[in-house]
Amino acid sequence: MIGAMQRSAVAYLSPADLAELARQIKRWGSELGFQGVGIADADLSEAEARLLDWLGQGFHGEMDYMARHGVKRARPAALVPGTVRVIAARMNYWPAQARDSWEVVRDGGRAFVSRYATGRDYHTVLRKRLQRLADRVSSAVDGFRYRAFTDSAPVMEVELAQKAGLGWRGKHTLLLNRTAGSYFFLGEIYTDLALPVDKSQEDHCGTCRKCMDICPTRAIVAPYQLDARRCISYLTIEHKSAIPEELRSMIGNRIYGCDDCQLVCPWSRFAGPSGEPDFAVRNGLDDATLVELFGWSETEFGDRLAGSAIRRIGYERWLRNLAVGLGNAPASQSVVAALRARADHPSALVREHVAWALAQHRER
Repeated sequence: MIGAMQRSAVAYLSPADLAELARQIKRWGSELGFQGVGIADADLSEAEARLLDWLGQGFHGEMDYMARHGVKRARPAALVPGTVRVIAARMNYWPAQARDSWEVVRDGGRAFVSRYATGRDYHTVLRKRLQRLADRVSSAVDGFRYRAFTDSAPVMEVELAQKAGLGWRGKHTLLLNRTAGSYFFLGEIYTDLALPVDKSQEDHCGTCRKCMDICPTRAIVAPYQLDARRCISYLTIEHKSAIPEELRSMIGNRIYGCDDCQLVCPWSRFAGPSGEPDFAVRNGLDDATLVELFGWSETEFGDRLAGSAIRRIGYERWLRNLAVGLGNAPASQSVVAALRARADHPSALVREHVAWALAQHRER
């Protein structure tokens, strides 16, 4: 029996064995640092229609891979043949010692970095934990077939996590949990094991629309619908070309991501700090000045952000984002001097945003 930790073969697992295995998986997940583990079926047919409508409206912007993968995202078995269940897991990330986010956002001379990115790259952390969870299942079940994902493939993470009972989709489109707000990462294990599924959670947003009203660029165009082309997180992370000029002033000092919709959510007040050391703040990214970060050389950028999710955008976009932040910053000699020092940067993308920033200060 699975409960006795005796090795079994997939073909011989009874419904009772599968139910016990599901309980074990949740216990193992907790031991590995996940704050929630649930199991969902692989039917995303309802979500598929919404996905196609979202893509049809062009809300994915430059994320061409979203359209390229098409319906595969909503059909787990098309991505991993034989998939009938998805083990979904969440891990809290809120850094305990980070400076108050609103204080940083309101201080125009400082750089706001989305709190999920101030520590170690979550892809690495979750991938290793999911692998360890899968290894435990493999040690108990012969023939266990699986594939683990952490924001690394065409996977509808929020939809699957909702079906697995880990929370509900908020109007800002992120998953919400009554005890953690939305300050957590998600990961999945696709498997052909017919485990019993968990009950999905009800929506607890009610008539609240604080996330929609707070969005600086009005990217949440309707409840549960996001136009990524206007989203600051998209613009500072996924968007590779010039940031639309009409949106630059709205970005403020948010140089990597934006947490406004999460910070204002009433459910966020129940979220506690993460106890995961890997998510602790590194390089002072919770309270650095725009001028300081803009002064980093490419070597410093690579060295300081080794092991960080931020490094993925590259040095050029890092400077692009900071130039926008400096253009929105209160005028000072140090701000203008920092921008002028990059006015002849080899990158046309950087030069364009530096020129815009300098023009903002001239106009003032």
